[in-house]
Amino acid sequence: MKVQRKPSWLRINLSQGRNLDDLENLIKKYSLNTVCKEANCPNRMECFSKKTATFMILGKECSRNCKFCNVSHKKLEKVDEKEPENVANAALELKLKHVVITSVTRDDLVDGGAGHFAKVIKAVKLNDPKIIIEVLIPDFKGDNKALSKVVKEKPEVINHNVETVPRLYQNVRPMAIYERSLQLLKNVKIMDKNILTKSGIMVGLGEKEEEVIEVLKDLRKVGCDFLTIGQYLAPSKNHYSVVEYVHPQIFEKYKKEAFQLGFRYVASGPFVRSSYHASEAMKYS
Repeated sequence: MKVQRKPSWLRINLSQGRNLDDLENLIKKYSLNTVCKEANCPNRMECFSKKTATFMILGKECSRNCKFCNVSHKKLEKVDEKEPENVANAALELKLKHVVITSVTRDDLVDGGAGHFAKVIKAVKLNDPKIIIEVLIPDFKGDNKALSKVVKEKPEVINHNVETVPRLYQNVRPMAIYERSLQLLKNVKIMDKNILTKSGIMVGLGEKEEEVIEVLKDLRKVGCDFLTIGQYLAPSKNHYSVVEYVHPQIFEKYKKEAFQLGFRYVASGPFVRSSYHASEAMKYS
């Protein structure tokens, strides 16, 4: 399906300020990756200008083949044992109050990288016990033992995105399972009811409005607290094609519906991404 030119509400302000170079130099100093750069996030200029970033651990190469994602799928890298300390030092040097830590999916690792997540959380907390930690984790192939490693370190927020409606999984993220993602969010609450859970969905992939609403209902059934809804933007012509540019009024409609369903915080708009303005949600925790 041929998509029209991007509408006016999808224009990005490219002004970045001097902090972009400062932050990128810091990332290089500690040999770190950011999802901002690797996933080609449309908000990276704004976030970098505010000296905020989402750290991406466990390398730059992903073991899965999601059709929407810009992260690379080349030879998987050896886990950097210095990464927990480096993330912690970078967060401290940036004077972050809220740090977001995500990763590529590493199905090749016995625990999917859960133990490494735990080490990073522990290192960041050791440097600054007051810092708010949000982790955006893969599904660990449904391994509860792996998930428990992350939960035991008590990050304030555990995020896991369902990404799209169940009908589109086979085409958009064929190696993932919708029900498994819901179960992960449910299991976090079973393991520790005090941890806030978060999930996100992209629109514009060919879903119907009623399907989006059903996903929101499913997320609330498993106790999900925070929600993000954003416009899918294809990273290249080789990725899954944008089917529709969703009007801002529809994003507002989803936001209203989500609040009525009981979500504590909802970010819904064309440029919203999983970690965009993540600290705002904590005001409603």
